Parts: sequence; C-alpha cells; structure tokens
Amino acid sequence: MFLPYHKDDAAMDTAIMIWNKVISHTGLFQNIISDRDPKFTSELWTNLHNLFGTKLSFSTAYHPQTDGLAEKMIQTLEDMIRRFCAYGLEFKDSDGFTHYWCTLIPALELAYEASIHSSTGKHQQC
Repeated sequence: MFLPYHKDDAAMDTAIMIWNKVISHTGLFQNIISDRDPKFTSELWTNLHNLFGTKLSFSTAYHPQTDGLAEKMIQTLEDMIRRFCAYGLEFKDSDGFTHYWCTLIPALELAYEASIHSSTGKHQQC
C-alpha cells in the first residue's frame, strides 16, 4: 500500500495516517517490517504494538537481499512517479476540472501491484 508522508512527520502523524488509511479499511495487521526508521521505533509504536498485540520486525541492516529488493522497488516507484509527472503536475479531465499528479497515486499503486515482479515472477497481490 502506498501512503504519502513527509520525511519530517512525527511518529504520531504516521500512526494516525496508518490508522485512517490502513487499519480502518483492512483491520489490524499482524506484523510491520521496518528499516529501523525512528517513526516505527518510538515509544508510541512500542505502546501501539503492545496494545494491539501486533509485532514489529526489522529488516537486517546491510543485508544485500533485503536492501536490493527495497532499493529496486524504490527505483521502480521513482521511475513511475517521474513518468506520471512528465505529463504535468496538474491536468484537466474531460469535464474541465483540474487535478494534480498526486491524485493519480491510486492508479500508480494498481499498476505496480498488477505488474509481474522479476524477483518472484508473480503479481504483488499473489
């Protein structure tokens, strides 16, 4: 799931966003895998995991397989966003309403998840 956030968002902002955009739609998750980002290692997240009975796992630092997969995904997403923005940061639909590229993120997410991934040979949804 793609979620927009700012690099300087506080842990509470991230928790509220995940509650509003993920948990309220899909239910509680069993596990979050993090790269040790302070947003997920804060006391707030520790308390949330204890409260909900969920688990926080960390990717291994400097682990080539984990780092490589994450970097490949980030590179792919950056390329997709760059292509979206190549059409302009804003555009008009057939009714003349102005939209901004960020409104296309759900379409970008669908395109990414529907594509065949070279590492697995499957769709993201499989």
